[in-house]
Amino acid sequence: MTTGISLVRENAESMQPPRSLWVTFPLGRPLGVPNDAAFQHRVIAAALDLLTRNHGPVLEDFPEDAPAVSVESAPSCPVSFPTVTDDSTWQGRLSCELSTLKPWYDLGRRRRGGRTLVGVSDLSIDENLRKLGEYLDLEQLPTDELIWFKRAIEDAKVYYVEALTAQPGNYNQTKVYETLWFETQLGAGLAKFYERFQAHPKLSLFARIVLPREAVGGSTG
Repeated sequence: MTTGISLVRENAESMQPPRSLWVTFPLGRPLGVPNDAAFQHRVIAAALDLLTRNHGPVLEDFPEDAPAVSVESAPSCPVSFPTVTDDSTWQGRLSCELSTLKPWYDLGRRRRGGRTLVGVSDLSIDENLRKLGEYLDLEQLPTDELIWFKRAIEDAKVYYVEALTAQPGNYNQTKVYETLWFETQLGAGLAKFYERFQAHPKLSLFARIVLPREAVGGSTG
């Protein structure tokens, strides 16, 4: 028997893993907020408790929300994203945005002792954003490279979040992801991919991987 923690309830319902604990936490934080060991232990204990069930699939809700971080006390985002850009290509806009984020990503990585969650893709962040921009400029879906695409967008999301949270302190994750989804060119590009996957006759379910519910319908671009 296996057990896991699900951040997207629809995915767990459709895939029906043997044992799944659904939590209300932001993407990337399956155990809640950092540095709260007691809360994290309760999440792990609830997930392991599902192994005592004799039959599956089991999908249960964790009864607690993650401790909230006050918007007023949270560090401000270190990056300002322009609402207007002169570059007409997705490749150009994504490249420019990446140049703005790189110093903050590097700072955050140094602060974490070199640790990063970026790296599931075989390509660098520069190469991944270039390829994503190419598909966007061509108005095409990467139907022949879905494994690469999934890994590329996961790396891109993590890269952006690590850059946006480079300054020390506890961040309000809702605000961080609102910045990612609704203020960046990456967020706008992912919204385009989401719409195109939604309209695809055979790959509409893939749209769930691109954007979560709360990110749909408000991106710039």
